[in-house]
Amino acid sequence: MFKTLLVTTLLVSATAAFAQAPGPQRSGTPEEQKACAPDVSRYCRAVMNDGDLTVLGCLKANRAKISKKCDAVLVSHGQ
Repeated sequence: MFKTLLVTTLLVSATAAFAQAPGPQRSGTPEEQKACAPDVSRYCRAVMNDGDLTVLGCLKANRAKISKKCDAVLVSHGQ
């Protein structure tokens, strides 16, 4: 579970960094992390160790299946 939360934290941080112009990097809130952790675990377990952008790509590839809460997190970060 800790690994999933860590990956989700990194995912949201990477998403924020790519969604913004250069400047301070924002990390996801605990609520955002909680929203995507089950989806990362369910749909992206096989790529969890392949890097944040790979996990982001996996979530985007499974967009039709991920939860509305996680989808909202991706949208809020420009993904």
